[in-house]
Amino acid sequence: MALRDRLRRLVQKPGSIDLAPFRAVVDEAGRRESRVRELSDGELTAAVAVLREEEDLAEFCALGREAARRTLGERPFDVQLAGTLALLSGHVAEMATGEGKTLSGALAAAGYALRGRQVHVMSVNDYLARRDAEWMGPLYGLLGVTAGWIGQSSTPAERRAAYRADVTYAPVSEIGFDLLRDRLATGPDGVVQPEPAVALVDEADSVLVDEAMVPLVLAGAADLDSADPRYADLVRRLRPGLHYGTDEEARNVQLTAEGTREVERVLGVDLYAPEQLRTLTAVNVALHAEVLLHRDVDYIVRDGAVKLISESRGRVALLQRWPDGLQAAVEAKEELAASPSGEILDSITVQELIGRYPVRCGMTGTAMAVAPQLTEFYSLQIAVIPPNTPNVREDRPDRLYATAADKEVALVEEISAAHAAGRPVLIGTGDVAESERLARRLRRTGLDPVVLNAKNDAEEAAIIAEAGAYGAITVSTQMAGRGTDIRLGGSPAKGTGGAPAAPGTASAEAGGSDHDRVAAAGGLLVIGTGRYHSSRLDDQLRGRAGRQGDPGGSVFFTSLQDELVTRYAPDERPKAASDDDGLITDKGAHWIVGHAQRVAEGVDLELHRNTWKYNHLIGLQRRELLAERDAVLHGDAADRTMAAEAAERHAELTGIAGADAVAAAARQIVLYQLDRCWAEHLAFLADLREGIHLRSLGRGLDPLVEFNREAVPAGKRLLGDARKRSVAAFEALTATADGIDLDSAGLKRPSATWTYLVHDNPFGSLDERALRGLINMFKGRRR
Repeated sequence: MALRDRLRRLVQKPGSIDLAPFRAVVDEAGRRESRVRELSDGELTAAVAVLREEEDLAEFCALGREAARRTLGERPFDVQLAGTLALLSGHVAEMATGEGKTLSGALAAAGYALRGRQVHVMSVNDYLARRDAEWMGPLYGLLGVTAGWIGQSSTPAERRAAYRADVTYAPVSEIGFDLLRDRLATGPDGVVQPEPAVALVDEADSVLVDEAMVPLVLAGAADLDSADPRYADLVRRLRPGLHYGTDEEARNVQLTAEGTREVERVLGVDLYAPEQLRTLTAVNVALHAEVLLHRDVDYIVRDGAVKLISESRGRVALLQRWPDGLQAAVEAKEELAASPSGEILDSITVQELIGRYPVRCGMTGTAMAVAPQLTEFYSLQIAVIPPNTPNVREDRPDRLYATAADKEVALVEEISAAHAAGRPVLIGTGDVAESERLARRLRRTGLDPVVLNAKNDAEEAAIIAEAGAYGAITVSTQMAGRGTDIRLGGSPAKGTGGAPAAPGTASAEAGGSDHDRVAAAGGLLVIGTGRYHSSRLDDQLRGRAGRQGDPGGSVFFTSLQDELVTRYAPDERPKAASDDDGLITDKGAHWIVGHAQRVAEGVDLELHRNTWKYNHLIGLQRRELLAERDAVLHGDAADRTMAAEAAERHAELTGIAGADAVAAAARQIVLYQLDRCWAEHLAFLADLREGIHLRSLGRGLDPLVEFNREAVPAGKRLLGDARKRSVAAFEALTATADGIDLDSAGLKRPSATWTYLVHDNPFGSLDERALRGLINMFKGRRR
């Protein structure tokens, strides 16, 4: 290894790349800027078109910068162009909040499009997908690139049109749902999505790590998965400690002997008799819903329905539901109508979805903290892009208190003092209930906070845009993925991060004298009401202050009664006492909070790895089935199979209805049987996985090995079973000169399909239950 490379490795952050090659390209682009400015719009577009044939990154950067100046009124900073080059090199660009990721991403998407590759820019929600596509539209137009967007309400025709564009903006969930629907298409015209080429992921750490193993599900044959309200009424009357107990992490709950007797008395059954297995399961699920799930923490009730809350974003988790009957149990608990459920036809995890793309890249403000995961699961490295203006935000040490009550008193005092000085304050809370409780407490002291949580997330952009106004107090749940800059003085610009095109333009510094007044007061103060389960979420909250060199500050208020500490470090006790206000200054006590967070991060990583191992096998089996399905959908594989394995019937039907009708019927039969076999296989694997965990844990076996022992042979039988069923159905066909009656083959697809995401079991997924001992393992580690 060259000496220069060794020195670079010493000074670089692990997992990051050297930016020197990008800086050289950007410098060259700067030297060409004056020449490019002399081009007319038509000449600029024509110059970009030349780059389709010959790649010149410096020329592309110069042309892209000028196109942005003309269409958006902002000239990209050098660091934004470096971010663009990082994305074009297949990396994750780490860029601080307010540094212009949106524009860097748009230029990179255009660059890939000019190379002849379609780009899917994956966002975290509909609002950002539409906003960014429309906002960047004029830029794409001048560069000769087409762009479209997809949202939840997009029609099939709108989706086809958007996917035909060079660049398609869409929530990652919608891209996944379109893929699942395409996999059930019964004709080539039913497919809306092109072959994957480039995935450019916004909020990359959130999507690629936090949500990596979230299954996106396509269900059919909807019915009502209702829970018996008797069980909800019964568990509501049970008493903690007497009738049931929870584990130390409050992630599981179980009946005591007294509780079992009470349930048996009320229901009049022997709860553990073999024939009462369904009753036992229903009671346990109802108990989990009653004890472990909390309204305004894990979910809210809106418009007569249960809406789950995303732990990593604090928003309503659109289309998400709990598995294993838990959704119905919560609906029964809240006395709501049951939501539809149905047979799972197919599913795919976010990680598997992203893994389909030959080229992957992304951008976020907090990538380095998950650099090992991005490398391990996606072979991605990080390009740490420095801010255009040095960050002068003051990040104060945590304020640690003995009790949650002491912490809240100090919080209110801190907020009141900042507000008295005119300083805007943004408070990040852990959940909806905490945000509303703190807001009520602030109002009792005469303050008037604005609350942003899952109950009013539709107003999110407007609320966040004003969070930097003089004297503003904004109480919000987790700030990850908000997608809106906070400008000092308040206000309205979207903010691509670039320099204003000229004095007095719309992109000039927002707020004017208001900006100066807020800056003089110290800038935005960000306060966290407790550490999150991931240090990245802490950093995302901090990053809301100090935008583009603005003054600002951050501080976290924590307590030894915070859920993070009681769940992940319950046995740790500080050696030093607190002062009269409950404040603890002992370094060892502060270490406990950091230790608890590291335990949480370690457990999350192991769960990710373990879940990936299961899904990897399922993905391999799906890939083999899809290869067979594509050959049937787009070719004559089905007709050839029937001609070979049901030759006599094939010839007979051809003589009656004609070769084309028989080929079409064969295609529909084989597609149907492949889809049925896959749906049944998924159901088998789900049952197998549950049973394997219970059996292997009792016998000390490796669950993954035992799972593979049965899942692999079942997967190998899949195509053979589908072929046998197809031949049998083909033999049963009836035909006339007018055509073939497919109903005679028993082809009954669901009358409707619908999509949703499976939310993690709040009391622990199968993997979490199997890996419960990890927490104790991490707890045992010392400084």
